[in-house]
Amino acid sequence: MAVYGIDLGTTYSCIASINQVGRAEVHRNREGVDTTPSVVFFETADNVVVGQMAKDSAVIYPDLVISRIKRDMGQEVTRTLHDHAYTPEEISAFVLRKLAEDVQVATGDTVKDVVVTVPAYFGAAERDATRKAGQIAGLNVIDIISEPIAAAITYGVLNPSEDCHILVYDLGGGTFDTTVITLRGGDIEVVCTDGDHNLGGADWDDVLVEHLAESFRREHPDVGDPLDASATEQDLRKIAEDLKKTLSSRVKHSARVMHEGRVTTVELTREGFEALTRDLLDRTVAITQRTLETARSKGVTRFDHLVLVGGSSNMPVVAETLQRELGLTPRLQDPDLAVAKGAALYAFEETYRRLLTSGDRAKAEAMALEAGLSTTQQRQIEGRTIKTVASRAFGIITTDGRQTRRRYVAHLVHANDALPAAISEGFVTLDDNQDTVLIQVMEQAGSMESEELDDNNKIGEGELRIPPGKPAGFPIEVTFALDTSGLLHVTARENERGQQLDLDIQIGGMSEEEVAASQASMSQINVS
Repeated sequence: MAVYGIDLGTTYSCIASINQVGRAEVHRNREGVDTTPSVVFFETADNVVVGQMAKDSAVIYPDLVISRIKRDMGQEVTRTLHDHAYTPEEISAFVLRKLAEDVQVATGDTVKDVVVTVPAYFGAAERDATRKAGQIAGLNVIDIISEPIAAAITYGVLNPSEDCHILVYDLGGGTFDTTVITLRGGDIEVVCTDGDHNLGGADWDDVLVEHLAESFRREHPDVGDPLDASATEQDLRKIAEDLKKTLSSRVKHSARVMHEGRVTTVELTREGFEALTRDLLDRTVAITQRTLETARSKGVTRFDHLVLVGGSSNMPVVAETLQRELGLTPRLQDPDLAVAKGAALYAFEETYRRLLTSGDRAKAEAMALEAGLSTTQQRQIEGRTIKTVASRAFGIITTDGRQTRRRYVAHLVHANDALPAAISEGFVTLDDNQDTVLIQVMEQAGSMESEELDDNNKIGEGELRIPPGKPAGFPIEVTFALDTSGLLHVTARENERGQQLDLDIQIGGMSEEEVAASQASMSQINVS
């Protein structure tokens, strides 16, 4: 009954499970590496390459290689390759298939049941898109959990007797989150979270790319811009990433930029790199400070540990700056692998608890025996609780009356509300004889909750039919149910005279029917 945890990252992904001594263990890919680049090369219409080979192919075939697709999750956009329009869910599914198939090649086991992690600041649409990506890949997604929670599970398992408040600073390749978590008696409770899913190590790379290109332009003003050539740009991205990683261990390094037969050598010191990217780091610090202020407003005034996760946390300036700004000594918590390991632990524990709840104790005990868990460890797992919060505010578009008809967003769920949450609120129709009501589901877009339409994103909509002949002010009720995974279910109804109309609003871009069709068609495409 193997279950797996997957860290589906913007730039790198990995997969883990529980070994025979009860420890989370990352599975290496066919190339013998713990992490797989989240890059997809559409070599032909029926053959897709994922990982390092895809990343290397970007220099030669830049128009056939897709990276950073995680930043498009939850958006209704497509990328057209070989005359086929692929959604972000489908492209992500190729990465998930690569991870699963590599495990099968190495172990002979078929990967089916998985928990997939997402940034804490991912909203309902992004989480739903991630779940659907797993379905398209042929996986049974047990749950979607936030990356900081996964990291906290890893930390909590390693320190089971410690009660404390920890701040998780998660700087990944494409997203950034800060989360305050309480560990008490093995239980995990999220106090609050904040972040930016368009901020991550890839942005540090972008700054370096521009710096390298500008250095070349200054030395060779008579030659075309290297960023205007797709192949050169892709080459610069590889050089920039390698330079960034090298400067985490060395104080200076040189890189060569080649374009149209010309060469420029660029020497960069660690100090110079930190100066170039200071504004990006400052953005993470500002978000972290905001998170701490929110935690204090909720009664958490002491922070015992600062845990760094995400590969980009390896940059020395991150720990140095946070220690100076926050007065806490950062701990690097296996930054590249902690999230996948925590997801594997959660997948195992959640499956174990569900078996017990369903009355299948024999199968649960068989799982525990296979993992080498003691009776004490089984009791800890059985009793462990994990409580989380909403990452953003959710509401619907309404108006303030028949006269002004000013449209605004009325939020039913607020950021950092405890989950699960089920909130109902009453609304009324605006006009006499109104036959339908358009329910538009909105999600907070910025860092702060706002009722202005431009400060929110529409993530779903549907029409509720109203019985004929009703006057203005006819009552309807809207209910938002947000589960612990951050997935949203919306119901609108009218209850007058015993009648009830229910409306299930689709959240996200792909319907369940489209997901099933996509799974069937994409299963015919070879992934390597």
